Amino acid sequence: MKIAILAAGFLSLIMACNTKNDKPRADMKHYAFRLKPGEDLRAALEQKTKDLQIKAGWIVTCAGSLTDYCIRFANQPDSSTGSGHFEIVSLTGTLSPDGPHLHIAISDSTGKTIGGHLMKGCKIYTTAEIVIQSSEQFTFERKKDGTTPWEELQVRE
Repeated sequence: MKIAILAAGFLSLIMACNTKNDKPRADMKHYAFRLKPGEDLRAALEQKTKDLQIKAGWIVTCAGSLTDYCIRFANQPDSSTGSGHFEIVSLTGTLSPDGPHLHIAISDSTGKTIGGHLMKGCKIYTTAEIVIQSSEQFTFERKKDGTTPWEELQVRE
């Protein structure tokens, strides 16, 4: 009996999450592309943002690998670099005409994982398969607002 109640509850949850509107939102755009060996991950994302005229974008997913990394770790003034073979296990953040705010996590051949702010100098090893979404409803800007010493995300509709 308990299993039947749990199953019914689970099915109700799935049904509640299922939407009837299969039409894409007019203000949303989706971009999928691949970066090739030797390309700089951050520089390529900045160029894509410019070329596609993205005013408010974010990374949906990225799978790939690097031969060189340049990452600024939390609360550190300078970037750390390294060379070898690394899997990109996560890439997340926002894209705007003022520049991106991106965090990356990479792992080495032993599974040791590091992460932080993505800087220029992360070179693609074999591939970086990336999906970006953007919205024309918003504009992302990076400006100082007095809450921190840094230029932070400002969202305009």
